[in-house]
Amino acid sequence: MNKQTHEEPTQYLTFRLEDEIFAVNVNLVHEVLDWTSITVVPRAPEFMRGVINVRGSVVPVADLRLKFGMTETQKNIHTRIIVMELSIDNESTILGIMADAVKEVIELSPEHIENPPKVGSRWRTEYILGIGKRHEKFIILLDMERIFSSIESPLIDENQTSMEESHAKS
Repeated sequence: MNKQTHEEPTQYLTFRLEDEIFAVNVNLVHEVLDWTSITVVPRAPEFMRGVINVRGSVVPVADLRLKFGMTETQKNIHTRIIVMELSIDNESTILGIMADAVKEVIELSPEHIENPPKVGSRWRTEYILGIGKRHEKFIILLDMERIFSSIESPLIDENQTSMEESHAKS
């Protein structure tokens, strides 16, 4: 069993990056958006693709494919931006992540979740809460708050501040 200690089933939003299915706790998700224009922010790390406007708010957008060492996400009819609220260093942060496709909301019971393998995994295990099993398929449950931990959060905050300043000048 993974880091979760409760016995109740948990709902996850599943999405695809390349041929892998990933999932995030549905409680983190604010909304799923169709592809929209992304404004590039100078000097941002490569995986931070830029910012978008979500009902008047500046929201940084990360490309998890780049963060995970894959090729850049390419826009197509299935590409989506998942907008989430994460607690990073005890601060609430709104962040969008790009997905090749959003699949569905599923429910997994703790008995259907195993710890990530310590060796032989393509993914950094510290980013993984567990491996879910559903219909003979594996689903990688991501720890989004760890992926965008204190190492990344100043960059996210810097992107938001930089974009807000450029909007204020125009």
